[in-house]
Amino acid sequence: MTKQEITEKVNALLVEEFEIAEELLTPEASLKEDLEIDSLDFVDIVVLIDREFGFKPQAAELKNVKTLGAFYDYIEQSLTR
Repeated sequence: MTKQEITEKVNALLVEEFEIAEELLTPEASLKEDLEIDSLDFVDIVVLIDREFGFKPQAAELKNVKTLGAFYDYIEQSLTR
């Protein structure tokens, strides 16, 4: 899966599941401050990532993911392990 495909799929999930405005979805966007994703949302995100990408993100690894761009990178790296 290419980085572009990951980006498109993640953005679609955020728009559809969390009703985040598409124009806010930039690589520099802070997950917590800009996109207002809280700890309960991260639980849902783990389930969605498992369903859509076939792996279960680890909470300890996600703590270091602060921006949407870093989230794309995390998924890409996890898929290539």
